[in-house]
Amino acid sequence: MEKINEVARDYATKCHTETNHLYDGKPYRTHLNLVVTAMERFSHLIPEEDRRLVQAACWVHDVIEDCRQTYNDVKTVCGEQVAEIAYALTNEKGKSRKERANDNYYKGILKVKYAPFVKLCDRIANIEYSKETGSRMFEMYCKENDDFARKLYKPEYDEMVGYLLRYGAVEKN
Repeated sequence: MEKINEVARDYATKCHTETNHLYDGKPYRTHLNLVVTAMERFSHLIPEEDRRLVQAACWVHDVIEDCRQTYNDVKTVCGEQVAEIAYALTNEKGKSRKERANDNYYKGILKVKYAPFVKLCDRIANIEYSKETGSRMFEMYCKENDDFARKLYKPEYDEMVGYLLRYGAVEKN
């Protein structure tokens, strides 16, 4: 299973590089590393036998949305479970952030095992990075936190949601 993480990491890195997809002007792998770091911090919430699978999903979580990859592309490279998570985390079409991440989007995430966990890792990575760099996105993430946490709520991830909500609440005061 360790091999799946190398494959997922290399696949995601290659996809983002080939589409010139950057994260705040840096190679997109910067963001993916931060998501995996958040996953490792909260990995105790995932059964040990599924941690490598979830880590692989963290690596590829954006390739369908950002890199013109399909569900079947991800499935071929990383397996069905990882593809299911990546697909669930793919925004819908929309003209605004709110349209792309609508209620159906969050309902779809909740239906896929470990997709809420990966999405929480993604948000934690984004909010920590935006705070650290002084990005304008930080304030937006803080404003969205309560609604985001409510829409993704699963009791098994209380610790992550609490961390996310405290992070934003402390910074807003």
